[in-house]
Amino acid sequence: MTFKEYWKTLGPGLTTGAADDDPSGIATYSQMGASQGFRLIWLALFTFPLMGVVQEMCARIGLVTGVGLAANIKKHYSKKILYFCTTLLLFANVFNIGADLGAMAKGTQLIFPALNFTFLIFLFATLSLFLQIFISYKKYSKYLKYLTFVLLAYVVSAFSVKINWIEVLQNTVIPSFHFSKEVIILICAALGTTISPYLFFWQSSQEVEEEILKGEKTIEMRRENNTMQDMKNMRIDVWSGMFVSNLVMFFIIAACAATLFANGITNITSAEEAAIALRPFAGNFAFILFALGILGTGLLAIPVLAGSASYAISESFGWKEGLYRKLKQATSFYGVIIVAMILGIILNFVGLHPIKVLIYSAVLNGIISPFMIFFIVHLSGNEKIMGNFKNKKIGNIFGWLTFGLISLVGIGAIVSFFI
Repeated sequence: MTFKEYWKTLGPGLTTGAADDDPSGIATYSQMGASQGFRLIWLALFTFPLMGVVQEMCARIGLVTGVGLAANIKKHYSKKILYFCTTLLLFANVFNIGADLGAMAKGTQLIFPALNFTFLIFLFATLSLFLQIFISYKKYSKYLKYLTFVLLAYVVSAFSVKINWIEVLQNTVIPSFHFSKEVIILICAALGTTISPYLFFWQSSQEVEEEILKGEKTIEMRRENNTMQDMKNMRIDVWSGMFVSNLVMFFIIAACAATLFANGITNITSAEEAAIALRPFAGNFAFILFALGILGTGLLAIPVLAGSASYAISESFGWKEGLYRKLKQATSFYGVIIVAMILGIILNFVGLHPIKVLIYSAVLNGIISPFMIFFIVHLSGNEKIMGNFKNKKIGNIFGWLTFGLISLVGIGAIVSFFI
């Protein structure tokens, strides 16, 4: 396969994986490196197969059934649980949108201090809404795809500082950590940030959008036209996206461990704070790359956060949905996106501390994720629904393993806030 063919294969999986490294995630990974050094970098390797398996299941569900995750859960399982989870998803995503908008504004101010914070918040929110509502999905999906290149900023910034790569490798392949409240919270935050519910809904619905772009507009046609090559291409796309996501996590932890932790700076509360802290030790080049990365990842993640919530709610209530539709064809769908964005804007002006916003989002995700993963593994393993494309045995094993771990993480995240 040539690079051109490989690049053409990439789509929803790549943008989903890249969107996982949003400014909130960057803050989490930065704190992991700053407070623990290289000790938790093994999580970047550990979460890769878990994340890949779940996202592949979501993609397969969308490809085979022709509808998104929420629509499938509504059809085959409890509507009450679905409504409960999608409502929490909306609030969790709103908190994340608010945090990411604030981080983008502050990240931009690091490079252009004269720009007004309020102006930047509204600028980025308006830009995101404009692209989602008024640009055709075919063009918009390409913009998101090319925007993933911004993640290279974190790879380059890591190589611009002095790092003991032998020590990094040892800590990557040999897990080590001590049990403390801080470490448990960091592990919970890392898993919750990496394997997030909004990615599940976005992945499945984007696969459907891609099929619609090909002109395959009915479930029957999608079922008939799904081939092993389609599944192979989907897997290449999904696993590539999840690899990029975890690779960026790896390099952020490495860069912050080698600079901040090594110099006694162990408390980072935001992505922009990490960029500022890096400057004296890593230089202006790494500082600028880190700041630009905050802006780029925010532009990529915010549409995914708003869009995934809208897909979930629209499918739950049977509304017309899809970014391929015009505004007048799916007013409720776009209405949810607009409301989510407005609420995200408001969060930046009501005095909520950024860390509290992330904590609320983490708790909500910790509640939602186990439910969603349970349904995802059940759906993708059901032969009546998936036919020949149901889970293989190894997929089921990893799926249920992920369910168990995320359930424990969710309980741990909630309990840790009350200890």
